[in-house]
Amino acid sequence: MNIHEYQAKEILRKYGVSVLNGKMVTTPQDAEAAAKELGGGLCVVKAQIHAGGRGKAGGVKLAKTPQEARQYAQDLLGTTLVTHQTGPEGKEVQKIFVEQGCAIAKEFYLGMVLDRATSRVTIMASSEGGVEIEEVAERSPEKILREAVDPAVGVGDFQGRKIAYGLGLPQETVNKAVAFIRALYRAVIETDASLVEINPLVLTQDNDLVALDAKMSFDDNALFRHADIRDMRDLSEENEKEVAASEFDLNYITLDGNIGCMVNGAGLAMATMDIIKH
Repeated sequence: MNIHEYQAKEILRKYGVSVLNGKMVTTPQDAEAAAKELGGGLCVVKAQIHAGGRGKAGGVKLAKTPQEARQYAQDLLGTTLVTHQTGPEGKEVQKIFVEQGCAIAKEFYLGMVLDRATSRVTIMASSEGGVEIEEVAERSPEKILREAVDPAVGVGDFQGRKIAYGLGLPQETVNKAVAFIRALYRAVIETDASLVEINPLVLTQDNDLVALDAKMSFDDNALFRHADIRDMRDLSEENEKEVAASEFDLNYITLDGNIGCMVNGAGLAMATMDIIKH
């Protein structure tokens, strides 16, 4: 199950991960009011959809005044945003997140994902922040740092320092980075998240570390333990056929074409589709 950025930041804040103040709104008027609540100065208006690449698609706007925030919200709400993750059909923008601005010195990438090959959560970090991590992996794989976490002991301070030094963070920020990574790992473990991405993680001009964006995905099989997270599910962001199937605990994946496969395993599904295609 995926959730929106503003929801992910609500969760991360509880675990001590540094995030900026912001408010989710659904009307241009509320966007203007939210901008005023945040001080009336520089703020960011972000389209909330379950997909990355919103900035490149025009879904992230920098507003200098509450009036600008209102105009950007008006321009975005109800439109269809097409990114590299939505497919050509795109996703309709129904929610806006208005967030305070900050003075950015440098952008990084920080993610944690369950590595099924090692059965451990793996920390991934890169000095190439603000761009798709897939691009970095293809173009400059050496710029991606990896640290597998032993589930018996959690994130070691040495691992946090290794990531911090590998990213080239200033000396006075290293301990902050260790604390940030520890808090993020705790959030992943205690919420049964299968993925968390901070892209970008920013170093501010005051040498603070802030999660400027946040993406979280959760193990559906663990949601019975997390009623609060389950309530964050936004059905309007999901395929209606997949939603209907989920009511009966069925996994349904919508694909192109007119042949349906009913199978009892992911590997068998792939093999069956390969045979039909062949």
